[in-house]
Amino acid sequence: MLLRVRVTLPDRPGTLGQVARTLGVSGADIVQVVVLERLGGRAVDDFTVVWPGAARVERLLAGLAAIPGVRVDGVWRAIGTPTTTGQDAELLAQVAANPTDGVATLVDAVPGLLAADWAVAAVVPLDWAARPGGAGTATVGHASWRAPTPPRLPEVTPLRARALTSPEGHHYAVAPFGRAGLVLVVSRDHGEPLSAAAFHAIEVDRLAQLVRASAVILGDRLDLVGAPPVTTVT
Repeated sequence: MLLRVRVTLPDRPGTLGQVARTLGVSGADIVQVVVLERLGGRAVDDFTVVWPGAARVERLLAGLAAIPGVRVDGVWRAIGTPTTTGQDAELLAQVAANPTDGVATLVDAVPGLLAADWAVAAVVPLDWAARPGGAGTATVGHASWRAPTPPRLPEVTPLRARALTSPEGHHYAVAPFGRAGLVLVVSRDHGEPLSAAAFHAIEVDRLAQLVRASAVILGDRLDLVGAPPVTTVT
């Protein structure tokens, strides 16, 4: 299976090589490495690896924990092949080519781009701040195929892009479209023995850029998301 492994490590020569060797000895085949952050002598790296289905992840975690200064932030199952920002433009082109299904196209594609489990386009009522329970009244305009029924929605508000973690350990990234109370919610579910990492600021920014660009492309069509179908009486 395909796994995403996020580690924080000292940003010094040789440490990345130690991590890579440990992954290889544990049985992982590295197919991609992405540096998310380099700050204050530390780095945050995402490794996408092919992992033998019969092997125990505990062996991998123990090997990484034995490297001085290395912290494992998360290990979780990735959906599909590794992706880069080059595919963001392709997704936006698909949205522009078929704007009628633009929101559905975006919602279905984002989990694969961000190594997440599912996504929904949530509609927050325009008067959410005055309602009892506030943003908890959000409804689902479109859900990706792996979303639970009904989807577990965090307390989303149509204000700004950010990362959230629920008390149950589920991680979310949310980004508003800027109109119609529409917010894109992406989730990494908590599970055992694998435990996903929270969404990094770089990932939240990437999601926000996709949502902003899609909002420009789709314009007034966003007002129709979640609206009841119009029936014609003859």
